[in-house]
Amino acid sequence: MAKIIRSSGGRKSSVPAVPRKPAKKAVKASPKPAATKTPKPKPQKPKPQTPKPQKLKPWTPAEVYEAFSRFRKANPEPKGELEHLNPYTLLVAVVLSAQATDAGVNKATPTLFAAADTPEKMAALGEEKVRDFIKTIGLYRNKAKNVVELSRRLVAEHGGKVPRERAALEALPGVGRKTANVVLNVAFGEKTIAVDTHIFRVGNRTNMAPGLTPFEVELNLEKVVPDQYKLHAHHWLILHGRYTCVARKPLCEKCVINDLCRWPEKTV
Repeated sequence: MAKIIRSSGGRKSSVPAVPRKPAKKAVKASPKPAATKTPKPKPQKPKPQTPKPQKLKPWTPAEVYEAFSRFRKANPEPKGELEHLNPYTLLVAVVLSAQATDAGVNKATPTLFAAADTPEKMAALGEEKVRDFIKTIGLYRNKAKNVVELSRRLVAEHGGKVPRERAALEALPGVGRKTANVVLNVAFGEKTIAVDTHIFRVGNRTNMAPGLTPFEVELNLEKVVPDQYKLHAHHWLILHGRYTCVARKPLCEKCVINDLCRWPEKTV
């Protein structure tokens, strides 16, 4: 009987299969950071240099003398524009003119001085009534207080008289150096120069007496103004600044000292 030979294909191979290595997972390469370009600094335009203030040529004594001789020729006897009756009413008018115009003060003082032209009468009038007379003037409440108080102190400390000494004047309420200078000059004929905004502008603009403060301009004017012109220098310079050498558009074409003036922007 023939043998049946079975095929080995059905049997499992006795040789162990070589284990396959697990496939490596593909590692995604992280994206390289984009190269950041450092912006090149833009070329900066050179900053314009601030021009140094021009040093103006100082006036010579002969030029200052010439300027005031022309002022005198044009107006031999200059007068202040504040209306007053006596040294006391002058003092009151100047106190009221602080941060106000002379024209504005002159509108209010005639009726005030008709009612009180002496310190005794002003003190008796009282602060409330004085306010009613001067209410058209700026800062009238504080000014009324000062006027009444200085009147009381004139009566109590000076026998109702306006003192001729600067220190005594400046000790009164509402009275500063400028006010004292006006009273000393106009009432008592002292050769003082009261530097207001007009004189401050003229002194600096023309370079006749430059200064950073009114006091500096005052001291410089006292140094350069010839003695024979000092009595009226205060009024000549105020009037010149008020009507000719004005703040915004100075009338250089009408100025009697335009050829002497050092202002770089003068129009003639």
